[in-house]
Amino acid sequence: MVKTLDEKIPASEPPDHLGWDLDRANEAWRRRFINEMAASGHGWFGEARAALIPHIGRKGAPQSMLPERAGMTKQAVQQHLDDLVRDGIAERVDDSSDGRRKLVRLTASGHLLIADADLAKQRIQAAAAKAFGANRIERLKKDLKDLAAMLV
Repeated sequence: MVKTLDEKIPASEPPDHLGWDLDRANEAWRRRFINEMAASGHGWFGEARAALIPHIGRKGAPQSMLPERAGMTKQAVQQHLDDLVRDGIAERVDDSSDGRRKLVRLTASGHLLIADADLAKQRIQAAAAKAFGANRIERLKKDLKDLAAMLV
């Protein structure tokens, strides 16, 4: 017997599961991080362009690799990079190994931003360790790494 659409759609809330818990924790951590960055003078860090910073990395990256790394279109990466360059956070430089390619790297201001981000992350982790205990936080970090490896 084939179920009707009404029979397939559950009337109650979706079941609680690990994915929802991970998503809620990630969103709460991200909001706290953005607030910490705003308190450090980087109020723009909640904007879409901030999503490029981890993909540029501390050592820089070829501009052509950023769309795939960041999961953005070339046009979106171009626009966000233009904003980061305008604000003095990143710069485009010629690739000495391939004149057709541009590298994107952080400026001195970009590296100061990363230092502030590192401090913000340490403050968040210290608050979590104070609330739950350092051992519990370290165990959670290990468990999350193990879970990520298992799900791949």
